[in-house]
Parts: sequence; structure tokens; C-alpha cells
Amino acid sequence: MAKTPTQNPRSRPSSSPSIPVERSNTFANRFREIIKLAENKAIDTGKNSETMRALCNSVVSLAWRTVDGSPTDICHWADGFSLNIHIYTALLSSVFDLKDDTMVLDEVDELLELIKKTWIILGVNKSIHNLCFTCVLFEQYIVTGQVEPDLLGASMIMLSSEVANDAKKVDREPVYVKMLASVLTTMREWLEKRLVNYHESFNRGSIGPMENNLPLFFAATKILEEDVPGHTSAGFEKGDELVDESAGNKVGYFIRTSMRNAFAKMLEEMSIDGASFELEEVSHTLIKLANETEELAAKEKEIFSPVLKKWHPISAGVAAVALHSCYGTLLKQYLTGATLLTKQTVLVLQKAGKLEKLLIQMVVEDSVDCEDGGKAIVREMVPYEVDSIIMNLLRKWIQERLKKGKEIIMRAKETETWNPKSKSEPYAQSAVDLMRHAKESVENFFEIPMVMSEDLVGDLADGFEHLFKEYVTFVTSCGSKQSYIPILPPLTRCSQDSRFSKLWKMVICSVRADEQNNHITDEGNHPRLSTSRGTQRLYIRLNTLHYFLLQLHSLDKTLSLSSKIVTSPRSRHSKNRQIGSYSYFDHTRSAIQVAVQHVSEVAAYRLIFFDSHSVFYGSLYVRDVENTRIRPALRALKQNLTLLCAILTDRAQPLSLKEVMNASFEAYLMVLLAGGSKRIFSRVDHQIIEEDFKSLKRVFCTCGEGLIVEDAVDTEAETVEGVIALMGQSTEQLIEDFSIVACEASGMGVVGSGQNLPMPPTTGRWNRSDPNTILRVICHRNDKVANHFLKKTFQLEKRRPY
Repeated sequence: MAKTPTQNPRSRPSSSPSIPVERSNTFANRFREIIKLAENKAIDTGKNSETMRALCNSVVSLAWRTVDGSPTDICHWADGFSLNIHIYTALLSSVFDLKDDTMVLDEVDELLELIKKTWIILGVNKSIHNLCFTCVLFEQYIVTGQVEPDLLGASMIMLSSEVANDAKKVDREPVYVKMLASVLTTMREWLEKRLVNYHESFNRGSIGPMENNLPLFFAATKILEEDVPGHTSAGFEKGDELVDESAGNKVGYFIRTSMRNAFAKMLEEMSIDGASFELEEVSHTLIKLANETEELAAKEKEIFSPVLKKWHPISAGVAAVALHSCYGTLLKQYLTGATLLTKQTVLVLQKAGKLEKLLIQMVVEDSVDCEDGGKAIVREMVPYEVDSIIMNLLRKWIQERLKKGKEIIMRAKETETWNPKSKSEPYAQSAVDLMRHAKESVENFFEIPMVMSEDLVGDLADGFEHLFKEYVTFVTSCGSKQSYIPILPPLTRCSQDSRFSKLWKMVICSVRADEQNNHITDEGNHPRLSTSRGTQRLYIRLNTLHYFLLQLHSLDKTLSLSSKIVTSPRSRHSKNRQIGSYSYFDHTRSAIQVAVQHVSEVAAYRLIFFDSHSVFYGSLYVRDVENTRIRPALRALKQNLTLLCAILTDRAQPLSLKEVMNASFEAYLMVLLAGGSKRIFSRVDHQIIEEDFKSLKRVFCTCGEGLIVEDAVDTEAETVEGVIALMGQSTEQLIEDFSIVACEASGMGVVGSGQNLPMPPTTGRWNRSDPNTILRVICHRNDKVANHFLKKTFQLEKRRPY
């Protein structure tokens, strides 16, 4: 038990104080040597034993000592008060039954009366007896395994009734005050050690002793603070603030410390340390830890809080705050390493959020009787801000996915060759990579174990739509159809041929006709494709756009119909969902439609004006209509259309064929109207031209198993047929028609005397009612009437002979 101060064993202990022994005292040193030797070998106790004589001599010399060294006739049989008290407490211990040392003998009162007879011998009085008996009861409770709460209760009765009264007496002796301080401090420290770790010290079956520990602790503390001079409570730390050691605050300290100790034990059992927090498997451990923290909170509320609430009004609330802080520290440490959102990270955060709500509810329920309803203590809880953290990580995750998509586009701009990915996948690899990344991102997004707001889904969709539009713009960057259309030659009038030139023309045409026939025959045996690699790459661009459009629909459906989306009336997408329109990529769709139209036009005009130039615009009806007809051009066109249908996907073919048809019709019109000085047409050529154009129409009516309906071909052909009809009119009729429409177009009305017809502007929008179109037909007419009109009206020069 406690080390007690020393005193001489007289009836009045203060009259014979303890006499110190100097370190140089020969008898004391010899006494120590003998005792030390006795520990290893038994002392010879015979009459003639030299050791016994030395021992007796040392003891007698020490017993005759005085305070000032003067001679005395008093021999002290024991030096100091500590031995007296140990002897007395040993006597008091005899009140316990030898057969059951947790029980006090029935004859305890008689036995105590006998023990009191030793007071005068041992220097004990009633106050010292009460203090010693309290100490003996308390010590017996400890040494017997703390199984008998009655011993603790008896200690409490002695302390609160007898000792507390003795401590307030004015005639207390100094030795008693020292004993009181020593005994109570020892009791207090032992009790505090158990209370600061009460989760380890007590359980459901031992909650009774805890109920006695607390009042005994505060009773001892009260006596020390009020009745022991010089003894002050050290207080305890709460954060950075030193808090007074009042009962409520001290219980709060016990709660916080015990909760931290219990939490630390869980960490130790799970082998959690700071170094392992960057590992993925820690997520599972944190979830398990949250579950066990919930169980610890429930245990606190059910078992300990009812006892602690007697001393602290919101004991369960304090425990909840402590647990909230403990788990929050680990969560913060975990999130420091969790820079990216993963499924496990969300599970940890969601579990943390659930734990936080449970602990806050625990505080609120425990604080229902408080004036502020527990608001003050709730403010002590640094919120986990789980929702905010998840949202920030989600947005960061979205930005990382968009960044990777941007990298795919940038890489495509540097390396894309517009070759098909494979025969079965005739589109660009970059489109596959970008769309695969988008789909994986959406799938991973919805695999995150939480519901998603419409705005958050919208952020993801908007980000990818921006990337998609950028990629579509990249696919569309292939020039324009205007770059392939030949520059219109200047208007001139035809030259009449001399007899010699006519004869020479007949020879040349005959030779060219043979060459044409041989060329056609060769093509029949060895077809030579005229679709350039550049045009074929444009087809891959078209396939890529259609692939993108198809995948976009699938992606849009995944985003729109997910059951994990939480609707919000304020969301910018809620209206579309309400009316059944679930599209997140309308802008991209519109951009793709425009891009498909543009690329189809460019591919068609490149095919007709660039790839097929030699057999179409470059040679059709050059110098002679009859011997330079359209058949070679049609043969090449059919081959090119066959290749077009072989390369393009089914969805891309209809529009592409239509654009090729439009380009072909425009090229045919340019041959007729802007073919330059190498082309001359007479009225009799009308029938041949009409037949050739019907053949050209037939190619598109029969290609691709009805990909272009005949009515559509007829509609697009109306303009060409109108121009061909002009070519069948007489020159006089053409001049008359031109004069009328030219005046009307210029606003002149009827040309008066001395007025000239205005030169109509070239718009390129050919049609039979366009004055410039009619004028060009007249310019290509090789007769006197046409030459006279053109020279007189517009002073046009004759063409140079070819």
C-alpha cells in the first residue's frame, strides 16, 4: 500500500520523532551487510556465533541513538512510524476470513476492540485507525481480484463518513496529514487509471464496481483539495486549454480518454498505421473500423452512459464527439493519399458519412434536456464533409477522364492517317479509342456506389460533348468542294471553221474515236480504278462520323436511362427528362450531321472533278460531240461507285451517292456551259447530249439497290434537263429569250433605242431561266447569228483556234 511517514512508537507519536541515520554510521553499515549476507546464506544463530554478536551490537547501538547525540536511558525498540503502521494494518487485516478473504469475520467488532488496545503501543489514534481501516478495505478489494464490490462500498462508507470528518478537525497532527495525503493520492491514482480506460476495466457484468469507483474517486479528490494543505488539483488538458478539475469536466476527461484508448486498441488489433494508408486494402479496413466504431458507440450508450450521466449531463454526447474525432483523424489521413476517386474510396466516405450521422444523432438524443439541444457540443465536431469531398473527388475524376480524352484527340491530330481500323471496322482507330474511353468512363461513373445528381451527370456529358465536337471538327477539316471546281473560263464567241480546219477536224476526230474505243476495250478487260487514296480517306472520315453517331446514341441511352440518377427540378436537364427527351448530345449530333454533309460533298466533288477529271470534265465533248461521248466517263463512274459502296458503311452510302450525283450533274453542266474554248455545240448535238444525260441518270437510278430513288434523281436532274432543252432551241429563239430575261433581271424592262443589253453576272447557279446560262449556250453555238449577236451586243472576241 502507500508509503507512510515515519514516527517513534509512543502513545503520542509526535513526542519521539524519527532519528535519521547518517550514511557514515558504522553500526548501520554493518547491519546492512549482515542483512545482505543473510539473503544468500542463513545466519548462524548459535550462542557463540560471531555474526549474531555483531548483529546484536549493531542493533543495540542504533537503538540507543538520540537526536542530539547526548546520553540517554531510553532504548527505542523500533525507529520510525512506518513500521508501526505496517504492524497495525497487518492486525487490521485479521478481520478477513482465512477461508474466504473477500469476507469480513462475523466477530469483526470484538476483534476491532482487541486491536484498539494496541493504539497506545503503536502510537495510533482514532483518526489514524479510520484512515488505516479504509486503506485495508480498499487494498483487500484489489488483492482479491476486485470481485467483491462490498469491500469497495465499505471503503466508500469509511472515507465519506469517518475519514472526511477526521480530515476537517482542527487538531490534526502533521503525521496524520502526511498519511492522509499519501493514502488518498494512492487510492485516487489507482481509481483514475481504471477510469481513464473504463472500456478495458469494466464491462456489462462489472458495471457495479464502476458505479462505486466514481464516487470513491471524487470523495478522495474532494478531501485532498479541501483538507490537505498544499495539495492542488493539477487539472487536465482539453485540446490546448487547461480545464478545471470539476466533477463534470473530470468525467468528460475520463470519457474522452477511455474512448481514445478503446479506439487505439481497435487500430492495434487491425494493424493500422500511417504508413499503410496509401494502400488500396486500407479502404476495407476503414470500413470495418467504422462498423466497429458504431458498435463501440452503441456499447457506450447502453452500458456506460447511464452511470456516467449521473456525473456528466451529456456523457454519451462527449463519447460521440471523441469517437467522431478519432475516426475523422484517420479519414483525413486516408483522404490525403486518395487523390483520385475509386469505388473503394466512395464506400469509405459513405460509411464515414453514415457513422457521422449516427454519432450526431447520439449527441442530439443525449442533449435533449440541454438548453441549446446539444448545439454547443455538436459544434465541437469537425464535420467530415463527406458529400463535399465526394463531389470534389467526382469532379476531379471527371476532369481526369476528360483530360485523357483530350490526349486521345491531340494524338489523333498528330498521327491519324484515316486508314480503316480493319475490314470489318472501316473507320478510324482514333474514333474507336475516344468512344471506348467515353463508354468506359460512363460505366465506371455509374459503378461508383452512390446516386448521381442530374447536374453531375450533365457535367460529365457536357465535358465529353465538348471533346466530341472538337473531334468532329477535326474529322471535318478536309477542305471544301470549291477547291476542286475548275475556274470558269472567260466568255468568248465561237470561231467558224475553214474548210481546211474542218477536214483536219474530221481526221483528228476519227483518230480519237479509235483511241477511245481501244481505251474502253482495255478498261473492260483490265478495269482501272480512278478513286484516289485521298478520296478513299474521305470515305473513312464519313464512316468515322457515322460510327460516332451510332455510338453516341448508345452512350446517350446509358446516361439518360440510368436508375442511379436523382432528378432535380432545378437541374438544366430535368425538363428534357420530363418530356421524354433524354439526349445529352444534341449539339454533337447536329455537328455530326453538318460534318457528314460537308465531307460527303468534298468527297463527291473530289471524285468527279479531281479523280475523274480525265474522263469527265477534261475530255467529255472536247472538239467533237459525236466522237467524245459520255460512255468512258460512265464506265469509270460505275467502278468508282462500286468502290464507294464497298468502302462506305450502309448508313453513309445514300447521302454520299446523292452528293456524287449532284457533283456529276454540276460537272455535266459545266461541260455544257463552261467547258472553255475546246467545246463547241450545235443545235444538232442536242439529241446526243440528251441521250448521254439519260445514261448518266440511269447510273444513279440503278446503283446501290435503290439507295437513290428515281424520283429524287429526276428532281435533281431537272436543272440539267432544262439547260439541255435550251441547247435544242434555235439561235434566234435563244437570243430572244435571253433579251427578255436579261432585261427583267436588270430591271430595265424593254430595251429602248440606243440601249444595250446588260451583261448578266455569273452566279454559277445554272438554270434555263438564268440569263447568264442562256448567254453561255449562245456563246457555245457556232453559227453566224450567234457570232453577230455576241459581237454587236457585248463585243466578245472570237475564240482562239485549237
